[in-house]
Amino acid sequence: MKKIILLALLSFILSGCSQNLFNFTLISTKSVELEKLSSLKKASEKVTGEDKSRWIIIIPTRMVKIDQAITNTIDAIPGCLALMDGVVYSKFWLIPYIYGEQKYVVEATPLIDPSYSQVADTLSKYSRVILDKEGKIDLIEPISKAKYLDEKKKVVHNANKENKSYTQQSGI
Repeated sequence: MKKIILLALLSFILSGCSQNLFNFTLISTKSVELEKLSSLKKASEKVTGEDKSRWIIIIPTRMVKIDQAITNTIDAIPGCLALMDGVVYSKFWLIPYIYGEQKYVVEATPLIDPSYSQVADTLSKYSRVILDKEGKIDLIEPISKAKYLDEKKKVVHNANKENKSYTQQSGI
């Protein structure tokens, strides 16, 4: 009898909850021109994104938001402007007075701007962008990872040097 009570109590304590909040046909947290909708391409696979919060003891570390879960899902795919044919649901579990998690999950098919994805496909992982005096792009050239790390090291070194000279001049 004690084993049954212990098992029932343990299953109650370690249980979680999942709830379907809503289904949608088209949704976005970005500004999308309605005329541009017809030019967007539907991706072949669904994507998933979430906004999650941890609970310590019985206190949430932050509030979870549905719009942030949608934004995270859109931002996960380069060139994505909106989501279609999806579902938003909530998941929650808690071990009382110890730890738990609450999250909103979005599963949907992304709508991708083809003009952005073509530009993204042509860029390499590491590139050097040279700007003109007006701040417009003058040149984009692909570079290796080693060259990128070397350039990054120079920039950080120069920034530290300038910061030291500023603090010495200002007496900080």
